[in-house]
Amino acid sequence: MLVVACLLLSTQLARDPVPEARSAATAPAAHAVRKGPAAPHAFGFADVRHLAQQRAAHDYRAPSEALPAALANLTYDQYRDIRFRPESALWRGRAMFEVQFFHRGYRNRQRVNIFEVGPGGASPIAYSPELFSFGPSVKSVPRADTHLGFAGFRVHYPLQTPAYKDELIVFLGASYFRVLGRNQRYGASARGLAIDTAATSGEEFPTFTDFWLVRPQPADRVLTIYALLDSPSVAGAYQFQIRPGAITQVEVHLELYPRRAIDKLGVAPLTSMFLYGADESSARRFDDFRPEVHDSDGLMAETGHAEWIWRPLGNPRELRVNRFMDEQPRGFGLIQRQRDFARYLDAEAQYQARPSYWVQPLGNWGKGGVELVEIPSNSEVHDNIVAYWVPAQAPKAGQTLEFAYVLSAYLESSQWPPGGRVIATRSGNPGMGDNRGHFPAEARRIVVEFAGGDLGGLDPTQPVKAEVSADNGTLNEVTVERLANTGAWAAALIVTPREKKTVNLKCFLTLYGEVLTETWVYQWTP
Repeated sequence: MLVVACLLLSTQLARDPVPEARSAATAPAAHAVRKGPAAPHAFGFADVRHLAQQRAAHDYRAPSEALPAALANLTYDQYRDIRFRPESALWRGRAMFEVQFFHRGYRNRQRVNIFEVGPGGASPIAYSPELFSFGPSVKSVPRADTHLGFAGFRVHYPLQTPAYKDELIVFLGASYFRVLGRNQRYGASARGLAIDTAATSGEEFPTFTDFWLVRPQPADRVLTIYALLDSPSVAGAYQFQIRPGAITQVEVHLELYPRRAIDKLGVAPLTSMFLYGADESSARRFDDFRPEVHDSDGLMAETGHAEWIWRPLGNPRELRVNRFMDEQPRGFGLIQRQRDFARYLDAEAQYQARPSYWVQPLGNWGKGGVELVEIPSNSEVHDNIVAYWVPAQAPKAGQTLEFAYVLSAYLESSQWPPGGRVIATRSGNPGMGDNRGHFPAEARRIVVEFAGGDLGGLDPTQPVKAEVSADNGTLNEVTVERLANTGAWAAALIVTPREKKTVNLKCFLTLYGEVLTETWVYQWTP
């Protein structure tokens, strides 16, 4: 099942380590005069691109997943009992950034080759069991001469206080990574690439097989990481530039070299979890003390025509895939808007502190669409929401593809979107008591609340209008009013399906023809 594959991060081991950076120059010509030792090669993104092209020129070779039995058969609790020693962190005491590594074992079987890049080039970071503490539940400790390598790594930085370096970004499993800004808790994930997600042929999970960590200077506030991605379909080169802060940003540049034609390429993929929400009918499927359970509650996008879209997430009973066609997109993301602890009442999970992830394309991404995948789930441990950009033209073998974007992890922002936004979606029977008989039995009342932007300063007498459309639906009644208790503006509509199939709804607010809000996009299945 796709959601299980996403959750377990079923990945493959990396190839053999990439050789240490080569000299920048080939052998000198016969007439050249060498006056001294050659200058060391400054390893950079161009080298990673070259290595990715070399990979793509050959058939994909799946690496071995061999591990010593003691590590391969670890239980979850045993694996958690293996901890990196903070005092052994890379760049400890020498820079604002520090790096800690993950041990291989349990489900993290893939070996990733990790290098440090300095003025003299790239050097491999060697594994040693002395870097880790092995708790009492771990019965066998690897020998000192075991060349295990690492499963991944995490970068630490003093986000909250100078006295402690918090986790900033982590790379672990396939091409997954998670990033945090100030006062945030891990929730949604990002990925390097998605291939054939939700396809009947099955999803392919590319992996980051090699990383190069560029050694920062003591005062540096930006960290650069290079990565090599590989899979049966494609090889790729990645550059990550990480800028920590209240909104942590990761600028990503990538070049892809497909080995074969790819039916569906997912660029800048995001993965999250939505079990149920107060505004979503699936809440009635769960016997739970918590009002809402989700890492994200909506897909947001800004189209190439500057229209802002908000699509509330759901937990459907069947797989649901929607693509929002666009050209030159300005941004999209999986967003957590509800920031009140009372909406979740989960002191351990702290869902109100889960970050929103916003992708801002750099350059012209051309034609395509933002695709949203919602997978049925009965547990919050499953990442059942995926969103990514799909180019209109499917990649062909031998083609070179380039993309760049900025990924922002944030809690609150008046920039995304800059105007009024949806703060609630509710639905129910269209009438109560004597009013019930005035509407068809299959009709539904839906109320959408908007707030923010210019809405808060509008007098209740202003003729705010709801622009509503319903594909496969008949609108029986549409009203707009300002709610005296909250100041929000509520658009209420009653819709009756024309056929017993999905009704697609849209709604936004205007005043004298001026658009005041984002566009609410909703799917209702009778």
